[in-house]
Amino acid sequence: MATPIGNLADLSPRAVEALAVADVICSEDTRVVRKLLSYAGVSLSGKQLIAVHGHNEAAAAERVVALVSGGATVALTTDAGTPAVSDPGARVVRAMLDAGLPVESVPGPSAALAALVVSGLPFDRFCFEGFLPRRGRDRAARLAAVAAEPRTTVIFESPRRVALTVDDLIEACGGERPVAIARELTKRNEEVWRGALDQAAAWLASGEPRGEFVLVLGGAGPPEGPAAGDIERSLAAHLAAGEDRKAAVAAVATELGVPKRVVYDLSIGRST
Repeated sequence: MATPIGNLADLSPRAVEALAVADVICSEDTRVVRKLLSYAGVSLSGKQLIAVHGHNEAAAAERVVALVSGGATVALTTDAGTPAVSDPGARVVRAMLDAGLPVESVPGPSAALAALVVSGLPFDRFCFEGFLPRRGRDRAARLAAVAAEPRTTVIFESPRRVALTVDDLIEACGGERPVAIARELTKRNEEVWRGALDQAAAWLASGEPRGEFVLVLGGAGPPEGPAAGDIERSLAAHLAAGEDRKAAVAAVATELGVPKRVVYDLSIGRST
C-alpha cells in the first residue's frame, strides 16, 4: 500500500480504508505509521504493528504468511512511497504468492514518477535504477549500463552521497548529459534543478545537500556511425582487392553497419 512521500494530504481514501480494516500493519518504522494513522483518524485499537525492514524482511515475510493464512488482513506499507520500490516489501509479496495467498495493490505516491513528471525529460520510455551499488565492480558496471542506456533513467540517492554519484555519472556519461535533480518532493521545501551534469555538480557544491534526492538522467543519444573517411578507406580496400562496386558496397555496409545507400553514394563520389 502506497503512502505519502512527504505531503500527508496525498494519502488516498482507499489507503485510509485499507488501514482502517487491517488487523495487522507492517511498516519499516512503526513510529512513522503511527503518525500516519493519527493523521488519517484510524484507531490503533485491536491492530498489531509489525516492523518490516531490510534486516528482518525474510523472517517477517514468513510471519505475514502465517498471519494471512490464519485469517488476518495485513496492510504492508513503507515509510514513504510504494513498498518494494527501493524499499522492503518484495520478499513479503513473493512469499505470499508462493503460499498461494492473494496480494492486492493500493497504488498511490511514487517519488520516481513524481520526479519524472516534473523533470522535463522524455519519459514515454524510462528505466528505474533505484539506489546504485555503493562501491566496487558492481557500481562501475551499473554506471556503465546507465551511461549506455537510451531511455531516461531514474536514480535515488541520499543527501550524503548525491554529489559523489553526480561526479561518477559525469565520468561515465560526460558532463553534457541532461539531468533533473528533485529533492523533498511534495514537501514545503520541494526543489527541482534542471541542466547538464557538470552544472549539477556545481549546483550541489554551492550548498549542503538536504533531503532525499531523485536524479532523472537523460538517455544516451544514438551511437555515432563511422566517419565518411573510414567508409571510403574500407571501400578503397575492397575495390583494390578486385571486387566490383556492387560487391564492395555490400561488404562495406555489412562490416561498418551503415546503409548501402550511404556507401554507394560515396563510391560514386570516388569515381567522379
